Amino acid sequence: MVKNGIRIGADVGGTFTDVVLETKEKIFSTKVLTTYESPEIGILQGINAVIADSGSDISELDSFIHGTTLATNALISRTGARTAFVTTKGFRDTIEMRTESRFEQYDLNLELPKPLIERKDRYVLSERISANGSVLLPFDEKEAKNLIDLLSSEENGYKAVAVGFIHSYMNSSHESLFKEMLLDKLPHMKVSISSEVSPQMREFERFNTVCANAYVQPMMAAYLERLKTKLADTGAKCDIHLIHSGGGLISIESAIKFPVRLIESGPAGGAIFASEIAARHGIDAALSYDMGGTTAKICLIDEQSPRSAKTFEVARTHRFTKGSGMPISIPVIEMIEIGAGGGSIANVDDLKQIRVGPLSAGSEPGPAAYGLGGSLATVTDANILLGRISPETFGADDITLLPEESRKALLADVAEPLGIDAENAAIGIIEVVDENMSNAARVHAVENGRDVSKYTMIAFGGGAPLHASRLCDKLEIERLLIPPGAGVGSAIGFLRTPFSYEALKSFYVSIENFDHESVNQLLSDLTSEATEFVMEASNENLPVKSLVVERCAFMRYAGQGWEIPVLLENAVFDHLGMELLNNEFEKTYEQHFGRAIEGLQIEVVGWSVKVTSPKPEIEKTHTVDSENIVTSNLKRSIYDPIQGSEVDASVFHRENLNPGDCVIGPAIIVENQTTTWISSEKQSSVQLDDCLLVTKRSEATR
Repeated sequence: MVKNGIRIGADVGGTFTDVVLETKEKIFSTKVLTTYESPEIGILQGINAVIADSGSDISELDSFIHGTTLATNALISRTGARTAFVTTKGFRDTIEMRTESRFEQYDLNLELPKPLIERKDRYVLSERISANGSVLLPFDEKEAKNLIDLLSSEENGYKAVAVGFIHSYMNSSHESLFKEMLLDKLPHMKVSISSEVSPQMREFERFNTVCANAYVQPMMAAYLERLKTKLADTGAKCDIHLIHSGGGLISIESAIKFPVRLIESGPAGGAIFASEIAARHGIDAALSYDMGGTTAKICLIDEQSPRSAKTFEVARTHRFTKGSGMPISIPVIEMIEIGAGGGSIANVDDLKQIRVGPLSAGSEPGPAAYGLGGSLATVTDANILLGRISPETFGADDITLLPEESRKALLADVAEPLGIDAENAAIGIIEVVDENMSNAARVHAVENGRDVSKYTMIAFGGGAPLHASRLCDKLEIERLLIPPGAGVGSAIGFLRTPFSYEALKSFYVSIENFDHESVNQLLSDLTSEATEFVMEASNENLPVKSLVVERCAFMRYAGQGWEIPVLLENAVFDHLGMELLNNEFEKTYEQHFGRAIEGLQIEVVGWSVKVTSPKPEIEKTHTVDSENIVTSNLKRSIYDPIQGSEVDASVFHRENLNPGDCVIGPAIIVENQTTTWISSEKQSSVQLDDCLLVTKRSEATR
């Protein structure tokens, strides 16, 4: 499969586009500002830069791996295609009624998020499938033809159609027939059906997911086709793969068909990157902390694998409160994402409190210091004013920092409204954003039943190494790892991602109705579906026998509203299969909640099969606790929150440090694309794999 051993990973973020080129010997990377209108322009700029640095030719490229926030941004900003939603008569308002739960129980003026598809664009058909898959009301083809004529009207101008019939996950015949009729009349229409996009129970989540898929599909298809064409025009002959939200690679054709699976693609690459670092260092409890220009992402890495889920929310509208967003029911690496990045905008509210984010200056116009038209105070501007970022060592080649512009913005937006100087305003901004991120980490850990202080933090992204030391203090985390290439960690993670696909389906079974033959057939079908996606993405270059198959049942006690995932052995079930499932469920339930509940009936509501290409062996390393203390004559005045004052911090260039070297704080370690802050109570030891291990200062170095 590999010809020249040259691969490129490109991560399009809200502020920067990170591009990484990997050869058999070395990694080359760059950051360019994201070009919002045509993201492929920024990607090609980055590709040209790393190709030139590596001395290679783009025709030698073996593969191009891409992750993007384009679909996410379209959902958040509601800039997708004009989309119609067709559902079963009586369920037209499901996506507006939601589940009728209240994410703020005592808010009398609570406003629920608006549905993605307005009521005037939602249509119904007289058909009905029962919960067991039988036909209660036959599909009316005459009514369907009349509706298709309406949808084809130029006056409506629909570019996509989402179809979600009730209980179609059990019987997809009506959805499939309507899709066939639609495409027969409208061959260029983008049509998504819920039985293909998300064949899972709970109609609100399923309908939302198929609507989201249809809503972004025309835009994503056009973008990916443009990217494919432009890469070919430059002479690239490689395959193009997309990283999906579950942390695997799919083909560009699959991405065009199911763009909703790309919503968390960039953050997923970061979690894969952190998982590899954890495996290399033998860390079983790691906290992945990825802070870029727009958001910060936090993920728990247990047993060197990121936690996963089968549903998540995007576009939370109420202070990032769970339940206030748009639920998407697809496999995803579970993480929490907040509006805390270098470009996050700071202001003062009516109560004279500093607020940071979630709005970001992005790349257009960017922080005030970029000199690109931005005039609002951001986290980056605060870091510049406090000396933590310097124009002399800033890693973006195409940006010349203007510290005076940062000062002006901080004075106007924060300092003057509070009656303080610019330096204290910057201190307040940094403290607020650090507290926001540490609170998010605490909540995420508690929601998953974990003690965050027992974890090792792995920090990457352009902003994380600057803030990670302070977060560790707040979270009482003792060990912090900053890997090499941290500034472009997610893009490096793309290059470490296996081909993978997870197929899911809702299918209810209990002790009373356990039909082992039906369950075996379902798991076989899901395995075939997932295998087909993986083989397509790899161009049939993987032996089927080499693929890793993971099966999972989603189980609960009868009467419970939600289920937990239970891993299954890859064995064929017999008539005793439900007893085996019960035993596995009770073990898993005890791990989650401390004890099982006796006497309650257990049931399975869904199944999944994940097929993954074999992962390469990761070379293990051991910890170097060296006291080979290195010094630097280069100093910089930097505010240290531990001391509560400015200190003379030593400045080191990371490329000049060697394994075994120990840097004593306060210090700054600068490199292309990011900067690491070592506080006055910390020290950093360079490990054998060039990771920086940041810990509390030992007695010998005090």
